[in-house]
Amino acid sequence: MGRQVKFNLVFRDLWQSSGKYQPRVDQLLKVAPAIVKMGCFDRVETNGGGFEQVNLLYGENPNKSVREWTKPFHEAGIQTEMLDRALNGIRMNPCPVDVRKLFYKVKYTQGTDIARTFCGLNDPRNIIPSIGYAHEATRPDGTHMISQCCLCITESPIHTVEYYVELAKTLINAGADEICIKDMAGIGRPVKLGKIVKGIKDYKKDIIVEYHSHAGPGFSMASILEVCKAGCDYVDVGMEPLSWGTGHADILAVQPMLKDAGFDVKEINMSAYMEVRSLIQEMMDDFLGYYIPQRNRYMNSLLIAPGLPGGMMGSLMTDLESNLESVNKYKEKHGLPKLTQDELMIKLFDEVTYVWPKMGNPPLVTPFSQYVKNMALTNVMQMEKGKERWSLIADDIWNMLLGKSGKLPGTVAPELVELAKQQGREFFTGNPQDEYPDALDSFRKEMQDNGWDFGQDDEELFELAMHPQQYRLYKSGQAKKDFEADLAKRKAEKASKGGVAIQFPQTVTVDVNGVKYAVTIGANDGTAPAKSASAPVAKGVGKELSAPLEGKFYLVKNSGDPAVKVGDKVKKGQTVCYIEAMKTFNAISAECDGVITEICFKSGDSVSEDDVIMRIAAEGETAPAASGDGAELTSPLEGKFYLVKNSGDPAVKVGDTVKKGQTVCYIEAMKTFNAIAAESDGVISEICFKSGDSVSEDDVLMKIK
Repeated sequence: MGRQVKFNLVFRDLWQSSGKYQPRVDQLLKVAPAIVKMGCFDRVETNGGGFEQVNLLYGENPNKSVREWTKPFHEAGIQTEMLDRALNGIRMNPCPVDVRKLFYKVKYTQGTDIARTFCGLNDPRNIIPSIGYAHEATRPDGTHMISQCCLCITESPIHTVEYYVELAKTLINAGADEICIKDMAGIGRPVKLGKIVKGIKDYKKDIIVEYHSHAGPGFSMASILEVCKAGCDYVDVGMEPLSWGTGHADILAVQPMLKDAGFDVKEINMSAYMEVRSLIQEMMDDFLGYYIPQRNRYMNSLLIAPGLPGGMMGSLMTDLESNLESVNKYKEKHGLPKLTQDELMIKLFDEVTYVWPKMGNPPLVTPFSQYVKNMALTNVMQMEKGKERWSLIADDIWNMLLGKSGKLPGTVAPELVELAKQQGREFFTGNPQDEYPDALDSFRKEMQDNGWDFGQDDEELFELAMHPQQYRLYKSGQAKKDFEADLAKRKAEKASKGGVAIQFPQTVTVDVNGVKYAVTIGANDGTAPAKSASAPVAKGVGKELSAPLEGKFYLVKNSGDPAVKVGDKVKKGQTVCYIEAMKTFNAISAECDGVITEICFKSGDSVSEDDVIMRIAAEGETAPAASGDGAELTSPLEGKFYLVKNSGDPAVKVGDTVKKGQTVCYIEAMKTFNAIAAESDGVISEICFKSGDSVSEDDVLMKIK
């Protein structure tokens, strides 16, 4: 019998690579015994990455999940593993030192044995501190957390075999217990990967090497064979119904391939495999499948060129759905041909290929894969709407470009260097962690002020400090409420497409976890209606500041930062708020000097693209006497607002005198234009929507004085 190769079931990544959410703790506890019975796994990836953030988003406590979910594996002698983003912890932006240290202590105490640490820039300065934090995390038996350090694989002239072997040597010399070849996009070339593993083993024969890949581009099986021939000890695998596609090679294919090649591998209990497969399908049918785009189940060699990782393809395809709706709404308004999802996806992939070297060739792994993808998608969206490339760059992306997240492998393009100069941004060459001082004391105060329990080993304090926005929404109950409403809508939409002829619109009652929701669906031939573009009725004066993209509105990015308020003087270019979209906070700047006269949303509110989020008036500017005054004319139904029914018809405008009963606008719904008449004689003082905007029932359409 040949050398032994062991398997790690990347259960957490099965879900993150496929869609948006993770299973509930009751579902995890149900599947754990069956995974143990399969008999072929020495490790299971249980948590880390996006696991805890999405737990909070659907209203579940991740600390309870991790503690209970890891326990059955410990009892069976199976090691548990989590994914750690080094400087970023388990979120998308950098963490203070004290938060990172608490992270390791809490998770090791809860039951996670191995911390797989990666830096998306492969900067040792971000990774090496995590080795120490892992070794400082101990249990009563005196053991410490195992530190597994990653080489993030990508393909560029910079990322050679020598580059990766030297990086591995640096990490081993710093005390790393294991090395992971993290081929997160599955685009590593098989022979090259074998050479990297051989170089590591030649340097330190007894260092454990684990290989992680994704199946999508098509290289993974060949790569697994090559790295094992070169000395790899552990291989990450998936299983049906979430293997292949944007996920991972199935244990059913990997095990016999390695066995045939002469390796010593454990046998698979097939009845247990089928039981786990059935339980995963149950989870998908319950709710998780509503967040898994079908396209993510396909292999896709188009991913080789852009190099986007499988772990983010689930969220990417979900993002594309809403972005396609947004860009087509714009095109419809301007009489332009609409895009299909495939056309938008190809434009995105092409733009990723274009921007990636200009952004310094960061390995395309979380969070930098999201930064590059978000930048590319933002550019595509802006250019499709007639705007300039690079016209909207989020703060987190700027931080990467400026060196505040670590040293980029390549160089930033001259046009971005010039843009940074124009915006007064300076490049940073110091240690990234120095930019993020300790912060736990401020979060302790928040916990105390709210009367929140700190939890076992300060685990609740850790959750707040690691995921402030999501934890607050979890504690308020808003996260669960938003999730259940969204799930109800998705279930209703799916029910409406079940093949039965239905008259639209129709209200469907949907049960989610015992809570009933009435959901109105299908005003447009059964498809979901577009999101209302309505913002709160405008009362301020001055220049409108509109949201450049869809997302959630926040006045500040970090708790404790000062927020602007009505009456504040602001300067052109000053950041006045943020739109959080695609896991990134996008800074929104004032477009002129002036005074804030209105803030149209509350922090945490959802906004649509082009919603007016603030109004800023030049000093001394006053409102026209009639602006915004008068009786409100509201919409009697949901649909699209138009001032005229036929092109060329005269439209009313602010200042026009109208008579009671006179048609002043139309609401188009169910392919019918519904005339809306003035309810009194008077003068139109405000028109609250533009033609083509979506409106909801009872939205204020006009004011007549």
